[in-house]
Amino acid sequence: MSRPGVLGFRSGPEVDEDEAVQLKSPVEGEGKVAEIMKEGVQLKRQVGLFSAVFLIVGCMIGSGIFISPKGVLQRSGSVGASLLVWTGCGAVSLMGALCYAELGTAIPVSGAEYSYYLRVYGKQGRFGPIPAFLYLWMCSLIIKPAAISIMLLTFAEYIVEPLFPSCGAPAMAKKLVALVGICFITFINSYSVKVATMMNNFFTVAKLLAITIVVLVGVYRFSLGHYEHITSGFEGTTTSFSDLATAFYFGLWAYDGWNNLNFVTEELIKPHVNLPRAIMIGIPLVTLCYVLTNIAYLTVLSPSELLAADAVAV
Repeated sequence: MSRPGVLGFRSGPEVDEDEAVQLKSPVEGEGKVAEIMKEGVQLKRQVGLFSAVFLIVGCMIGSGIFISPKGVLQRSGSVGASLLVWTGCGAVSLMGALCYAELGTAIPVSGAEYSYYLRVYGKQGRFGPIPAFLYLWMCSLIIKPAAISIMLLTFAEYIVEPLFPSCGAPAMAKKLVALVGICFITFINSYSVKVATMMNNFFTVAKLLAITIVVLVGVYRFSLGHYEHITSGFEGTTTSFSDLATAFYFGLWAYDGWNNLNFVTEELIKPHVNLPRAIMIGIPLVTLCYVLTNIAYLTVLSPSELLAADAVAV
């Protein structure tokens, strides 16, 4: 028997409570990651340690390593200080990520900060769900769109720049490439979790391959004796606390993304084991890549040339 819906339309056959309990089979169709259960939607745990590490590395390695070296070197004042800043940013990110690992294992639900705010200030708290809602609203409309825009515009700049060797690339061309990129990413993530995970692993490998090529070029240049820019050490290091803080700001931008694994805690296989392991593997790997990449830059470019370049790796 069917029953009338809210607007008077028939909403389909009635399902009593006993029948609803039996609806535990997965929803059929590619890309479905939910099971219909009596208590609600339950996500499938299909993200292993390998994919978790690649998720952290893939989210962290992005536009930052290609645009932040200029700001870090400029504000720190010397090559040696800039390398220490990059290492220090990795240590700060690791400490923050370990705090999130504690939160993720204590509150093993997806959503990261939203879920934690909701648990602390939820029905039992004084403010209810308002802090969680405000945080999610701010992230959805301000923080994440701005960060993704910067990453995609940087991606577009590196794609378009080689096509205009004699002049600057048109701003509209960069924006169109960035628009195509965000549409493609949105489609993949909406289509299937498995496909999105595979694409993330692929692009993470591609980014690591690109950084590996840069590092290998640096090793080759270093073997030829082109390390004169590195031997300058700490000459010219800034004594200004504000400049040093700004250098850390530029560096930490490149490390942003270390908390993204907490957004998919419910999809992580054995989160109590794999969440801290993925963090302990992923962030030191990114730190090593960043330090070696900056050394490689300085075997090819002088500090003044690096400061004058907008797209360092081109």
